[in-house]
Amino acid sequence: MPDPAKLLPQIRRAAMIQNTLRGRNGRLLDLSSGDSILVAGDLHGQLDILRRILLLADLPNQKGRHLVLQEVLHGPFAYEDGSDKSHQALDLVAALICQYAGNVHFLPGNHELAQIHGRMIMKSDRLLNRAFEQGVQKAYGAMAPEILAAYETLIESSPLAIRTPNRILLTHSLPKAASLAAFDLSLLQSPSRQDFATGGGLYGLFWDRDTAADTVAGFLEKCDSKWLVTGHIPLETGFEIRSERHVIVDCHQLPAGVVLAPMDKELGPLGIGGFCLRLG
Repeated sequence: MPDPAKLLPQIRRAAMIQNTLRGRNGRLLDLSSGDSILVAGDLHGQLDILRRILLLADLPNQKGRHLVLQEVLHGPFAYEDGSDKSHQALDLVAALICQYAGNVHFLPGNHELAQIHGRMIMKSDRLLNRAFEQGVQKAYGAMAPEILAAYETLIESSPLAIRTPNRILLTHSLPKAASLAAFDLSLLQSPSRQDFATGGGLYGLFWDRDTAADTVAGFLEKCDSKWLVTGHIPLETGFEIRSERHVIVDCHQLPAGVVLAPMDKELGPLGIGGFCLRLG
């Protein structure tokens, strides 16, 4: 377990790095340099899977590669008292953002937003928000309140949508057809908590599950993008090609799904589906 006195400034530094990235426009990040991008699906505390992703990413040798890690909170691993260990994955993400500044990006999902906005999530009669807080208390004792506040700052600093020069869009999910008219990418410039609430303009970006091809096409048009990579939907197969322009990746268990695609050239006739990989 890291020393909380050393961990705290690292989390804060990771937040500062994210906030000052070139290409940031509010919570939208437009990447302007690099040759490839590796996108992982929902991790939910899976440190072993994250290590496999890091081996594949090979960041020490792939200087032009960007790594996007999605939704790490609320996992199946617990301390002996039942509290959640998934903060360990967030600690590692913060360390990676600091180590590979500008090349590692954290893309929060509905679980991170629920944690910091106080929206309760239950699973198997377990209140995940509370279990997460208890896990941080178990790990970091008297410094837990400061660590939790730093986690919130890190999540608030993270981009909520990422675009590549060849028009790949990365989001956690997308609004359903009935809500698409209310969505506008400009909402990400300076979002309020009300935008994330039920019925808010950004709610569907994290909670909806409409993956119909027409909905995806309409969403991509609003985002000036050609291809879409999302998470949010648990998959036994790791990834799924939902349509020629949309793939879903999931890393909550093995096999885990990732996308490893060029970002400095057109994708070709296979589109984004031609760059999906399974781990494990």
